[in-house]
Amino acid sequence: MKVLRFILQKEFRQIFRDKTILAMMFFVPTIQLIILPLAANFEVKSVNIVYVDHDHSSYSQKLINKIGSSGYFHIVAAPPSYLEGMKWVETGDADLILEVPSGFERNLVREGSQKVNIAADAINGTKSNIGNAYLNVVLADFSNDLDIRFKLPPQSASATSSLITLTSTNWYNPRAEYKYYMVPGILVLLLTLIGGFITALNIVKEKEIGTIEQINVTPIQKWQFILGKLIPFWIVGIIVFTVGLIVMYLIYGIFPQGSFLVLYLFAGVYLTALLGLGLLISTFADTQLQAMFIAFFFMMIFMLMSGFFTSTDSMPNWARTMSEFTPVTHFIKVVRLIVLKGSGLQEVGRELLYLFIFAIVLNALAIYNYRKTS
Repeated sequence: MKVLRFILQKEFRQIFRDKTILAMMFFVPTIQLIILPLAANFEVKSVNIVYVDHDHSSYSQKLINKIGSSGYFHIVAAPPSYLEGMKWVETGDADLILEVPSGFERNLVREGSQKVNIAADAINGTKSNIGNAYLNVVLADFSNDLDIRFKLPPQSASATSSLITLTSTNWYNPRAEYKYYMVPGILVLLLTLIGGFITALNIVKEKEIGTIEQINVTPIQKWQFILGKLIPFWIVGIIVFTVGLIVMYLIYGIFPQGSFLVLYLFAGVYLTALLGLGLLISTFADTQLQAMFIAFFFMMIFMLMSGFFTSTDSMPNWARTMSEFTPVTHFIKVVRLIVLKGSGLQEVGRELLYLFIFAIVLNALAIYNYRKTS
């Protein structure tokens, strides 16, 4: 333990001596956690729509008024034809086209139904899909508000009145605000980037400045060397995680509903696994540039397949299986469950087992590979 204590003293002096690393580890993730959730918002609040009205009736006017007053749509033009409306989409000035056919009001009154044409610009898939969904809700609401049932035959009116009314409730996020979904995930990603990159550069830096040869000729065990590299950054990671939780509460008003003990237990095991990966990368790389590129390769895969941007349930089977072999997937899931839902250790025990396995395997490989290349 005396040898390990000297190694830890050396590592902490190295960390606090480099002001740039200190800023990267503490200041940068704090600023990013404040800014990124404001930008990483999938809610679409401004959809440009072109309204092509071939009917020019009171009902078509009511429809355009309802769309404009919804707060989500901005009617940019009302051209006389669909082809002229497409010019607005081609220039990128419109996201949706709503075409109301002639006889719109007559068919609604006489037959009780009428089809309209919606064309969406799918270049921006997220905006077009969400905008299309918003517009369908507005159309459904418009249809329910009409007094068609009073103008229909008695049998049609009774059929209309027997429709089922659905009422939905959002549990754990009643107002469906994206910040409650995004902030915990961004905190995990920032912790991943800091832990993965900094540790990946650690041993490589020793190689570049030539101190690795001096360490190799000393009576230091390999596990002591790896542990001495891991513990300081593990402590730094826990501090960064704590700062992130404070920012999450002070800036966004998000307070964990579950146990802090369980949350920190997962954070500790996750950091151990992540730092083991960084140390493993540093044993393969000979320069800091190589280490950065290898770490960036893994970080991109972790971020895109973690379920942060796209739910793992919607991924193909091969991608879903691959995502199960990334520790980030499990930690993002756990943080969201504990922070928002208040899940306990019993509900997330399986994820803890996964992270324990990742931690043991990655650190064992780091120790083994360092022994091989020393």
